[in-house]
Amino acid sequence: MTIDVRDPRFTSIVRKDAVMEQLGTGFDFTEGPVWHPYEKHVIFSDMPGDHMRKWTAGEGITTFRKPCFKANGNTYDRQGRLVTCEHASSRVTRTEADGTIVTLASHWQGKELNSPNDIVVRSDGGIFFSDPDFGRRPYFGIPREKDLPFQGVYHLTAGGELLLLVDDFAQPNGLCFSLDEKTLYINDTPRRHIRIFSVDGDRIRGGEVWAELGGVEGERTPDGMKIDTEGNVYCVGPGGIHVFSPAAERLGVILVPENTANFCWGEDDLKSLFITASKSLYRIRVEVPGLATFS
Repeated sequence: MTIDVRDPRFTSIVRKDAVMEQLGTGFDFTEGPVWHPYEKHVIFSDMPGDHMRKWTAGEGITTFRKPCFKANGNTYDRQGRLVTCEHASSRVTRTEADGTIVTLASHWQGKELNSPNDIVVRSDGGIFFSDPDFGRRPYFGIPREKDLPFQGVYHLTAGGELLLLVDDFAQPNGLCFSLDEKTLYINDTPRRHIRIFSVDGDRIRGGEVWAELGGVEGERTPDGMKIDTEGNVYCVGPGGIHVFSPAAERLGVILVPENTANFCWGEDDLKSLFITASKSLYRIRVEVPGLATFS
């Protein structure tokens, strides 16, 4: 069984006979997949291995970058440059066209960030990222004391100003915008829920709980989160990837053989869901395309 159907509408998003294909395995812990629409590859992180890898249809899995400061979340900016959250360095970095890596954010008011985790770029070029402390723990990062007394979510504006948006999360993790970018969804890993914020220019307001993750067997807690072209919200949780309608109705769960961390859509029609799950990279075909990271 590939899907757990909670609402009949779910089968119009993922077919009951969809096949989960393992593209590679034997990694330490996979995260942060991102699809390049022109070069036709998925880049993903293997945090404990301090290794960023690349999958292409022709070559399979190859090395993209090693070492990588235990990179986690990745995305592209509007110019197609790779933007990465690094656990070991507590930085958000950008890879330039010539391969040079530049630091975009590393400190808040003179104190080192915890360990940037997941990241999304708004259409105006603003970068939004979560900053839990997972990267200051063994295995997923480098054990060290924190400088900051909270785990926050930040906005690095297109002008280069770093703004603290919210600091009342236990551990903020996955985040994504609604289709019109008027709403920002952020999940909280220990509290197992998704919160919803109204976007007010460079700031956000609100923060009520929008959906709870649970009701499915499995140990995994909220992690990666993204939205498809119909406004459905996909969030990693117990058992795999939970899919919610824009009205916060849980439609179903894409069941994954291993504990899941993140995912992205790819290939020409953006209907291939690439899933990073523990020691493997998986792919499953879906009926509703995801959003292009850049075009």
